[in-house]
Amino acid sequence: MQQNIVSDSVKTAYDEFYQKHDEAWRMLGAKYKAQHIIDVCKGHDFKKVLEVGAGDGSILKLLAEKNFAPEYHAVEISESGVGHIKARNIPDLKSVQIFDGYRLPFEDNSFDLIILSHVLEHVEHERLLLRELSRVAGYCVIEVPLDYRANVDKRIKHFLAYGHINIYTPTSLRYLLKTESFDVVADLTSMIEPEVTKFNTYINQKKPKSMLTDLKISTEYAVKKGLIALMGKKRNEQMANAYTILCKKADHQVEIF
Repeated sequence: MQQNIVSDSVKTAYDEFYQKHDEAWRMLGAKYKAQHIIDVCKGHDFKKVLEVGAGDGSILKLLAEKNFAPEYHAVEISESGVGHIKARNIPDLKSVQIFDGYRLPFEDNSFDLIILSHVLEHVEHERLLLRELSRVAGYCVIEVPLDYRANVDKRIKHFLAYGHINIYTPTSLRYLLKTESFDVVADLTSMIEPEVTKFNTYINQKKPKSMLTDLKISTEYAVKKGLIALMGKKRNEQMANAYTILCKKADHQVEIF
């Protein structure tokens, strides 16, 4: 029997993470992640979909409610996460399995689409996982947070508190995918919506609600959206909080050297 690649400390951390479940917060985040998947896949028809690192199943639940595909499957490293997924009774969910973080228990080309939403930043050996995705599906949707900013070194503890051990820019993610023989089909950037910021401020951080705070949050969001509209794609990518890519297996392996 092959030894698991995911370290014991990482697996324990994620099992405990889903045991401390916050349904309202996770469903709010999933609302926008699911919409990004739908938006970036517009014009494509996927029949059989696998979510890798499906967490508590909140994204699959919302996709199923919107009839994104007729068949869903899920794999997750956390037993508590798998328990949450099964408890949701997601329509058209055909299988839910524990996996070791890298080896998918499916045959080659088993799926039309794999979803990897806010997973890659947590992965110790990201290229190994990307190669496994390529083996199992023709297309992938990958979304990552855009953690790289000025003075990023001062925020390492903050990122680690969220389990982020890799940081990306849109350019660095595209480069990683290109060097693993994926072609980018479509992409989009997104900012944290005011609804999410307000929930985090008032519920998670337990700060008192105020009209002034509401106005500040909404104004900052509007200003950023305005700047993005004026300054184009590159500025958009610099200011965004997340990046979503639809990619497919390239027809040939990338040439190195």
